[in-house]
Amino acid sequence: MEYRPGKIGVEIRGIDLKKNVPEEIIDQIKKDVHVHKLLIFKNQGVISGERHAEISQWFGELESTFYKHERSTHPDVFRVSNDSAEGCRGVGRTGWHIDGSFMKQPFRFAIYHMVSVPREGSTAFISLNDLINRLSREKREKWDSLWMVSNGHYDIIHPLIYPHPSTGQPTMCFHLGMIAEIVSDVGHFNERVFDYDETKAVLQDIYTEINKNKDLIYTHQWEEGDFIISDNLAVGHEATPETQYPVSQVGLRVLHRTTIKGVNTPSKT
Repeated sequence: MEYRPGKIGVEIRGIDLKKNVPEEIIDQIKKDVHVHKLLIFKNQGVISGERHAEISQWFGELESTFYKHERSTHPDVFRVSNDSAEGCRGVGRTGWHIDGSFMKQPFRFAIYHMVSVPREGSTAFISLNDLINRLSREKREKWDSLWMVSNGHYDIIHPLIYPHPSTGQPTMCFHLGMIAEIVSDVGHFNERVFDYDETKAVLQDIYTEINKNKDLIYTHQWEEGDFIISDNLAVGHEATPETQYPVSQVGLRVLHRTTIKGVNTPSKT
């Protein structure tokens, strides 16, 4: 195996995920994904849906909350495309987010495989711990006091910043396109639900901080055979606008994704 470190994550070459992988290598991969947050396996060819699911289960139980497209290669593989006949359209363009922020226990890992590569269309990733470490002291204190409520899930409330359950590093639970309300100082005498304008201001503030720290963003230019394992709780991501361009303009895009069931509810303690 050859590791090539990047801005966030590492490129890994010299391993064929279609074949049986020794247990000691699997154990190392499971450790490395928490260290590097993003593992980018190159030159994997086309990995079957069954094998994609098998690899995913190295990290826990598969769980998917999305519509199953009829062309999906496995019940737990979410198939995304810029052609509705080939996969689900309009995915990933609702703002920076982690997957499953609306769930009581957000997904632990997201695992992607690019099956058909268009001429344009990337996925941007950012280390949430690195972003938090860039905040001013005043802003960090403010964000530390905030909690988020997702659209349609008013019984679930998560802290905006909390310690990652596996690494202890500060991370974030958020989805800029699916937050209904921001609440401050949950559990304290001065707990307060923000109104619409205040909530939007917080979301804009998060977006501004990400945009201000573009040097932290890794924009992955997909190539045939790319297979990415992401620590979903540590990495924010967003699809670029070009991912929605029609087939006639950029060619067919087909991306397969699995998600691993969460086991921890975001908590300040």
